[in-house]
Amino acid sequence: MKRIFLLLLTALAAITANAGPDTVKVACIGDSITYGVGTDDRETESYPSRLQQLLGSGYLVENFGKSGATLLRNGHRPYVEQPEFARAMAFVPDIALIHLGVNDTDPRDWPNYGDEFVRDYLAIIDSLRSVNAGMRILIAEITPITSDHRRFCSGTSQWQKKIREAIKVVADVGNVQLVDFFTPLFPHPDMLPDSVHPDSRGAMILARTAYSAITGDFGGLSMPALYSDGMVLQRDCPIRISGTANAGVDVSVSFAGQKRRAVTGSDGRWSVVFDPMHAATGMSLKIKAAGESLIFKDVAVGDVWLCSGQSNMEFPVSRMNGKDRVLEDADDGDLRLFDMKGKWRTDNTIWDNDAISSVQVLDYYEKTQWKKSERGVADDFSAVGYCFGRMLRDSLDVPVGLICNAVGGSTTESWIDRETLGSYFPLILKDWLNNDFVQEWARKRAAKNIDSANTGIHRHPYEPCYLFEAGILPLEGYQIKGVIWYQGESNAHNADAHETLFRLLVKSWRTYWNNPELPFYFVQLSGIDRPSWPAFRDSQRRLADSIPFTAFAVSSDLGDSLDVHPKDKRPVGERLGRLALHCEYGYVSVVPSGPAVKSAEFQNGKIIVHFDWSDGLTSSDGGPVRTFEVAEYPGLFYPAKAAVNGDSVVLTCDYVARPRYVRYAWQPFTRANLINSSGLPASTFMIEIDR
Repeated sequence: MKRIFLLLLTALAAITANAGPDTVKVACIGDSITYGVGTDDRETESYPSRLQQLLGSGYLVENFGKSGATLLRNGHRPYVEQPEFARAMAFVPDIALIHLGVNDTDPRDWPNYGDEFVRDYLAIIDSLRSVNAGMRILIAEITPITSDHRRFCSGTSQWQKKIREAIKVVADVGNVQLVDFFTPLFPHPDMLPDSVHPDSRGAMILARTAYSAITGDFGGLSMPALYSDGMVLQRDCPIRISGTANAGVDVSVSFAGQKRRAVTGSDGRWSVVFDPMHAATGMSLKIKAAGESLIFKDVAVGDVWLCSGQSNMEFPVSRMNGKDRVLEDADDGDLRLFDMKGKWRTDNTIWDNDAISSVQVLDYYEKTQWKKSERGVADDFSAVGYCFGRMLRDSLDVPVGLICNAVGGSTTESWIDRETLGSYFPLILKDWLNNDFVQEWARKRAAKNIDSANTGIHRHPYEPCYLFEAGILPLEGYQIKGVIWYQGESNAHNADAHETLFRLLVKSWRTYWNNPELPFYFVQLSGIDRPSWPAFRDSQRRLADSIPFTAFAVSSDLGDSLDVHPKDKRPVGERLGRLALHCEYGYVSVVPSGPAVKSAEFQNGKIIVHFDWSDGLTSSDGGPVRTFEVAEYPGLFYPAKAAVNGDSVVLTCDYVARPRYVRYAWQPFTRANLINSSGLPASTFMIEIDR
């Protein structure tokens, strides 16, 4: 052992012989990820090698990675017992960057010795300081282990969360700098092809992260994409302004006569909070940091709504029925639009290499900025979103900002964050191009775009989590009033799975915006000749009943039997507007919904169906109310005669002596015609009759 130690000292002396007296020595301590497993050439592409290239000649970076090493001293291969640790100590670094913990997710390790993790990590830190009391020590949150890992569902998913939390405790107790290696790689599972080891691209991300952590260079003052001239900030709540700058610099922010200061953290982030404001326009937001400054002019304070979903939300004003009438009031400086459009359409074509390369790195949306509504701007914006915003402007008389990031054909799962899906629906993340939880149409279209039948080597907007990572994360938590959502066509094949996914979507976004009461108003699917849609529409109705602070707008009366994109969008946007005005803004006189089924009872040979929002029940065409059906057994329904009686509908059916179920509008393309006095239609429904 003595001979080996002497050889190590000799080798290290040779390594450092060319280092000048002012050279900063950096030791990268870790496991196989530090060593460079997974890269094409570890000698040049491991993250320590890339870090050396970024830091330059003033630094000497050495790689002390050991494949399979655990942080735990009682683990299956403790790092402290490996020769790499002895070499790192003998190197006497000025800076040590430690990335250990990934292998501790092994079932041999964390379940048995997890309680020792913090103590063992602090012991390593103390050992390093014993050879250089002034050593700067950084510890990294572990890189992600993806859902494709063979032990992900059997424990690894939960254990990596616990290890991440333990590392944060170590940073706090040990008074060392925490470096986030997890977040930059988490949206890029394609860069972890074996579920653990970053490839050459991933190693470069780690190197850049390490470079910024060591030098404090985060590229200077920068703001999220939503900050531009003409932006709308959310009224009547604390106004949070956040951005990035180089570490440790003073940031001053001025807005509406208020001034705030902050100091950027070691991660380059800063944030200030201004007092809540009422609606206002014509203000400037000024930000200064280390000789840099940004000024955003013509800033408004009002209500900001996110318009999201798939093609029926993306569908522009220019293609809707009655567009000229809708655009008569388009010139409105207090209706402001932030229109995020995909760089490439998900049409039935093969993408070129530029599209595939850009989508691969989450660069999917065109750059844009806030624009005041005028005919040429509104013409290209979401028709549903614009009509919704127009209704709010007319009723509230405050600035309204609309953000639209809808993508044609997108799946519900593509909008949910990876942490949520990995925790509650991990099976949908597996081999998604061959996964029956993902609608076949979406899988085939994605495979066509990327010209591939593989299991996800190339990424696509329909992929689970993709649009959250490409279209929600860049919003950086920009404060919003609520969400309007029009999607479901690409999930209608499996209403049961969608019920889980939709709940997770709402949960995901409410967590992201840190608002458990974030209003989420959505459009029920319209009518079209697709057999799964009646059950899906009823599922959407039940979801709205069961998820707080959600509501839905019926659109089945506006459908097209052959076209999934019905062109009568104004009523849809205005029905969403009614929901917002009534539920969120307290306009109790605004009827938010058509007749909403409440219950059904059987009396004297007749079925009486009771409704909420039933004032003035009638038919939309003046004829008999139609499309009601009753059954004694599920699946054996017969047409019923319907007659309005006050706030109820009375049904009779000679074919069913002991009715137990009643349903309405249960046709893919329905001609149902029950409305209330506000002209709003009743939803598709199926309920059990009270006994």
